[in-house]
Amino acid sequence: MTKDGRAQVLSAVRTALGRSGDRAAEPSAVRERLERPQANTVPARGRLQQPELTELFVTQALQAGATVARVSMIGEVPAAVAAFCAEHGLPSTAIMAEVSPLQDLPWQAAGVRAEGRLVRSGDSLGVGAAVAGIAETGTLVMLSGPENPVTANFLPDNHLVVVHARDLLGTSEDLWAMLRERGLPLPRTVNWITGPSRSGDIEMTMLMGAHGPIRLHLVIIEAATGTQ
Repeated sequence: MTKDGRAQVLSAVRTALGRSGDRAAEPSAVRERLERPQANTVPARGRLQQPELTELFVTQALQAGATVARVSMIGEVPAAVAAFCAEHGLPSTAIMAEVSPLQDLPWQAAGVRAEGRLVRSGDSLGVGAAVAGIAETGTLVMLSGPENPVTANFLPDNHLVVVHARDLLGTSEDLWAMLRERGLPLPRTVNWITGPSRSGDIEMTMLMGAHGPIRLHLVIIEAATGTQ
């Protein structure tokens, strides 16, 4: 394509998009759109408030095949982990990132050994924390980083994720708004997890744990603040 031909094509695209082609004006217009994004139509249930958000999130998560425990404060998380291990005959060992804030919980008192290291394939239980949950679909949102290595979402046989009820949102649009409001930079990876891993590719037979954990267990902290 010649230089003139390229210019004609780009001019036609700008016209179709309603853009002037004034490069001096474009950066400010782009910044305006990024800083004040306009959401598309949001379903009515996406505008729910607590406690309806928690109830919808739990309903959708259960429908997706996850299991759910609800605790009143963060200090009760180790006991919930111990109960999950006992129910499924798992070793009482919780693998989590060495710098995970969950490391400071009273694991020993609950009879659970908290092991701070990267999760490896075949580990019985990996424990992490979600930045948010999407009530519309029962989806967990995991931001990768030192506190939540992305491999922890896929390698353990059982994945247990802690999420605060205050961080449950109505829709995916709410998530991006929340991240902007908190000033949280986007990491290399944002994983959306809805239920345990599964596949029906082989003879239309549903197999759990096909590409990741066999079980997904959620522990929802219902306290108003994360310090309780």
